Order: sequence, then C-alpha cells, then structure tokens
Amino acid sequence: MRHLLAALLLLAGQEKKADHPLEIRPLEKGWDVDVETVRQVLLAAAGELWKHFPDRELKPIIVEPTGGPVTLFARGPKGEYQIKLATGGTAWAQYTYQFAHELCHVLCNYDDDPSRCKWFEETLCELASLFVLRRSAETWKEKPPYANWKNYAGSLSGYADARIKEAPLPTGKTLAEWYKENADALAKNAVDRGKNTIAAVQLLALFEKTPAHWEAVTWLNTEKMTEAHTFTEYLRAWRSNSPEKHRAFINDIAKAFGVELK
Repeated sequence: MRHLLAALLLLAGQEKKADHPLEIRPLEKGWDVDVETVRQVLLAAAGELWKHFPDRELKPIIVEPTGGPVTLFARGPKGEYQIKLATGGTAWAQYTYQFAHELCHVLCNYDDDPSRCKWFEETLCELASLFVLRRSAETWKEKPPYANWKNYAGSLSGYADARIKEAPLPTGKTLAEWYKENADALAKNAVDRGKNTIAAVQLLALFEKTPAHWEAVTWLNTEKMTEAHTFTEYLRAWRSNSPEKHRAFINDIAKAFGVELK
C-alpha cells in the first residue's frame, strides 16, 4: 500500500510538471502574417527557456508587433505582461531573437529600481537570445513549429553566429579584465548592446553546459537594489536568495567577472 501511494504521488508530481503551460497572446491586429503562425513561433522560442522553469508560473504575455523591442513595466488589465517587438514578415530568427530577450526580462523579475546593475540583466537577456537561437536551430531540424519548416534551422543558427562574431573580447583580455575596464560605463548605460553582447557571449558556454541553471534567474531582482549597491552586493543578494542547488553556478558567474562572493 505504501509503495502504491508513493507511486501515485510521483505520478501526480510528473503530471503537474507536464501541465506547465505558458500563455502567449499576440494581438489580433498589426501583424503582416498569420497571427497563429506568429504565436507558434513565439511559443517555440519561449519553450527553449521555459522547460527549465518547471515550478514557475507566469501571467499571460501579450505581444505586439511594433513599438519595441521592449517589455513594459505597466501590466495589462488582468496583470498580463506586455511585450512589444520590432519585426514582421517571415523573419522567424528575428522574432526568436527579440522575444527570447524580452521573455528573459520577465523571468528575471524586471523592475524599475534605480540600480547600477541593470546591465547584468540586459546581458542575461542578450545571452537568452543567443541561447534560444542556438537551441531552436537544433530543435527545428527535427521538430519545427510546422513540419515543412526544417530548412529554417540554418537561419536561426546563422543569426546567432552573426551576433557572436560581432562581439569578441579584445585580444588577450579575460572577461574579468574587460569588466574591470568597463564597469563604470556599464553602470551608467545598462543597454549598451555592444558591451552586453560581449559579456553574454563569454557566459554562453556556462549556460549551455548546464541549462537547468537558467531557473536561477527566478531569484534575481527579488531584493530591492539602489544606486548605492555594488555589483558584488547584487550578485551576493542573488545567491543568498537562491536555492542551494544554484549557488555554485552563481559563484561561477561571479568568478568569470572577477568578483569574489564571500
């Protein structure tokens, strides 16, 4: 009887994790392609991240085709997240790139605190775009949103490769050395895409090696930060608020930037 109960509880847990929907609602108007096709592309992009958040729940995400790319601080009438893209037609790689970035802001608990560490969230979101493009390229080879779309896989990987090629570290520099030289500039301008991407490319291998640690961003920005907080204090707060299973990974990120978390 005890074994039967344990089996039923395990099955219930598995069913709970399997039933893990993410509701994405493209606006009915404004797209120059079929809105259901857009929804399928966005779901496919989101799925490459969302699979690593088995216990996370989110309000629906409303998506507009223009005015962005941006994730609005203001929520919809029922608490929906609001994302605006800047794409159209059949540029599926661009849809994927932009939506993955904005979804990452949602997963990072984006807020409008006057923190000098916003650049790190922007870097993670740029990293999410690269990660999703590369993972999607592999997924679409076998299971694209539509069966006749397998040939688009190359466009996804090519889009990621182009971004990566444009953002190398300066010759002979480590990420830690580069960060030390650029820390003030990053703190003053969180959305310097060139710098965000340089750092993102350097962190990509960490996340691709152990993608389950994407879940750690669930505990990012859960503590109020001010302009007085340093990057070290920001990372320390993230680590202390995270479950034990993610703390060594956060330490690895800190070490990559030359930051010691005691």
